[in-house]
Amino acid sequence: MLPINHIHHIAIICSNYEVSKKFYTEILGFEILQEVYREHRDSYKLDLKVNGLYQIELFSFPNPPARPSHPEAAGLRHIAFETDDVKLVHQLITQKGVECEPVRIDETTGKEFFFFADPDGLPIEFYEK
Repeated sequence: MLPINHIHHIAIICSNYEVSKKFYTEILGFEILQEVYREHRDSYKLDLKVNGLYQIELFSFPNPPARPSHPEAAGLRHIAFETDDVKLVHQLITQKGVECEPVRIDETTGKEFFFFADPDGLPIEFYEK
């Protein structure tokens, strides 16, 4: 086994930087660590703090290709965040105008979870601790 401590970050490429920045900071409440505009690439890179443990790197690029399918394309299928109260998170996100799937029960673990999508259709899951 390699000496890996934990996942450091998840990188996401968005199609509309301002819309996605608002979603990840105002809807999900992630804290901005650093925001950089890279003029030579006409691209923003926004580092977001996730509960002090992880980071999301939000990138913008001119005209990124669309996601091939939802969610069964090769590559990252979805990201999932753990919470102690799935129903509360579902209620809070729904109150902010985000359309969420109903809370379901994982047939294998018996735990609650639900999915919704970011502004570019990236599936995001909240899963019971």
